[in-house]
Amino acid sequence: MSIHKTKKADLMAKYKRIFEIGLIFSLVLLIAAFKFFPDIKTKELEEKKPPTIINIEDILPTQQNRKPPPPPKPPIPIEAPSSEVLEDIEIGDTQIDVTEKILAPPPPPVEDRKIVEEENIYFIAAEEMPEPIGGIAEIQKKIVYPEIAKRAGVEGKVYVLAFVNEQGKVTDAKIMKGIGAGCDEAALDAVKKTKFKPGKQRGKPVKVQVWVHVNFKLQ
Repeated sequence: MSIHKTKKADLMAKYKRIFEIGLIFSLVLLIAAFKFFPDIKTKELEEKKPPTIINIEDILPTQQNRKPPPPPKPPIPIEAPSSEVLEDIEIGDTQIDVTEKILAPPPPPVEDRKIVEEENIYFIAAEEMPEPIGGIAEIQKKIVYPEIAKRAGVEGKVYVLAFVNEQGKVTDAKIMKGIGAGCDEAALDAVKKTKFKPGKQRGKPVKVQVWVHVNFKLQ
């Protein structure tokens, strides 16, 4: 009786085909691995080096040699003054008496101070005010019209504050309102040269300050 193999039982017939399919699949996997994972590298085994041993030695502190200080300079010889030039000087008694008191000058008497203060006081108003003897016309007579004011055509009134003492004399005067061009100075000069009737308070002559107006008018 002869033995026959069936096609299903014949493995050698399919071996070649299965090998080709497996080879193609392996190539596809290899190509895909290189394409999608190109940076994969094999790790190299590093050789382990033996640890380096450092020997630390004690360092002794260094000593610096200090230079000795230079010797001092010899002093410069100074000639002593001749005994012939020296003379005996007598010193007098310079003792100071600490217990001695220095007296300050005595203050001026109170009465003297009152007199000085009263001399500088001028009343602003009095029962009888000072008046120029001869009236305002007397002051106008003493006016010297300045040439510069005439040429410039300056006119107006100059107001002067006069300080009249108990004798009716003008001790001082100052401009309260002026017009310039030399008229103010001319008004002061005329007022100071005028004699006044002194002001009175309770029938007694007193010092009073009074306003005087001087008129400047071209004719």
